[in-house]
Amino acid sequence: MKEIFDLFITFAKVGVMTFGGGYAMLPILQREVVENKGWATEEELADYFAIGQCTPGIIAVNTATFIGTKKRGFWGALACTLGVVFPSVVIITLLAGVIQAYASLEWVAHAFAGIRVCVCVLIFNAVIKLGKKALVDKWTIGLFLVVLAGAVFLDLSPVVFVLFAGICGIVLKVLVGVGKGGEAK
Repeated sequence: MKEIFDLFITFAKVGVMTFGGGYAMLPILQREVVENKGWATEEELADYFAIGQCTPGIIAVNTATFIGTKKRGFWGALACTLGVVFPSVVIITLLAGVIQAYASLEWVAHAFAGIRVCVCVLIFNAVIKLGKKALVDKWTIGLFLVVLAGAVFLDLSPVVFVLFAGICGIVLKVLVGVGKGGEAK
C-alpha cells in the first residue's frame, strides 16, 4: 500500500508541476521517474511517450498508466493515472471562473505568453536529453531526419510516424544488424 501511495504522490507532484501539456511533463517525469525513483530508464520513458502519443488519450495520462502498470500492475496504473490528473482537476475547477473573469486583462495575456515560452524551453531541453540517448549513429540520425521532415512537411497522424519508425527499427535490426543502441553489429 505504501508503494501505491508513493506512486500516487509522485505523479501528483508531476501533475501539479506540468504546464503546457504532455510534452512539457517530460523533463519533470525524467527527473522524478528516472533519476529520483529509478522506476524506468530514459529509453523506457521515451518508449512510453512514443506509445502514449499514438494511443487514444492524453500523453501524460497514458505515460503515467504505463509506469504504474510496470511497477504495480492494475493498482499501480490506477494510482499513477489518478495522481497525474488529480492536481489538474482541482486547479482547473478552482481557476475556471477566475480565468474567465480576468482573461481579458492585458497582464494575464502577457503572463500566459511568458508561460508558453517557458514550456517551449522545457520541451526543447527534454528533446536534447532524449536525442543524446536515441541518436547514436548514422542509422538513428537518418531515421530522425526522415521522421522530422515528414512531420514538418506532411499532415499525417503521429501514429503514422511512430509505426513507420518502429518498422524501420525492425528492418534495420534484421537487414543491417543494428543493435539496441543503434550501432551496427
